[in-house]
Amino acid sequence: MIAEVDREGCIECGLCPSICPEVFRMGDDGPAEVYVDTVPEAVESSAVEAQESCPVSVIKVE
Repeated sequence: MIAEVDREGCIECGLCPSICPEVFRMGDDGPAEVYVDTVPEAVESSAVEAQESCPVSVIKVE
């Protein structure tokens, strides 16, 4: 699985790194970012939960 964040649409709520810190973090410039190339298998369900929980739907995990 690969995760992506549309950083321009991110509202910086911090929800995704709180749900899946193994994949998402808040960038130094504000918006959330993905910091791994491939989502580790052990946290795939958490990454999908972060996608589904994003209040502005800017996360894509596939």
